[in-house]
Amino acid sequence: MLDSKWISLLLDNTWISIYMTLISTLIAYAIGLPLGVILVVTAPGGLRPSKTLYKILDFVVNIVRSVPFLILLITIMPLTKLIVGKSYGPAATIVPLALAAAPFVARLVESSLLEVDHGVIEAAQSMGAGLFTIIFKVLLAEARTSLIVGATIALGTILGYSAMAGVVGGGGLGNIAIQYGYYRNQLNVMYAAVIILVVIVQVLQIIGTRLSKKLDKRITG
Repeated sequence: MLDSKWISLLLDNTWISIYMTLISTLIAYAIGLPLGVILVVTAPGGLRPSKTLYKILDFVVNIVRSVPFLILLITIMPLTKLIVGKSYGPAATIVPLALAAAPFVARLVESSLLEVDHGVIEAAQSMGAGLFTIIFKVLLAEARTSLIVGATIALGTILGYSAMAGVVGGGGLGNIAIQYGYYRNQLNVMYAAVIILVVIVQVLQIIGTRLSKKLDKRITG
């Protein structure tokens, strides 16, 4: 059993993990959503094909996605320190979390937009809709259910990344599990942190699934 001290510590770090995950996801989407749209628009057969731009962006996304998160976390420590003033702790962890998640988000967005029926796009074009009208009122609107599902996946993935950041003192539940559960052999603390992480992922999954179904009914209904 855990005493009140450990329960308080776990609760505090639960909120830290949630904070890191949400802020990192917002930043990742601020970068990844436009990037995913550009990939779809500039791809061969896209609305504005651009072979050079597409190849450059596709290459960058693939390269960043190929770097394991812990290696990326360590590699960009100087950049992290430059941005937030230190290379450890929750605030510092947000930088590598967002950078690691942005290309992943871009691929999720790209996949969602590619699912949109091309006939709907052609219909909008035949009515004289411009590029930005098609992007916002056709592509993103039609793909919103898939985008919500993708956001749920992204949240779970970023939460997992935040836990890995505990290896280098990133803060949150991952840090508790490693610093106390692993290094000090307090397995009950480690198991408690893991259970909380699993519960958070399940709650995010339930919320995302229900929201996507609600939006899907609006589309089809």
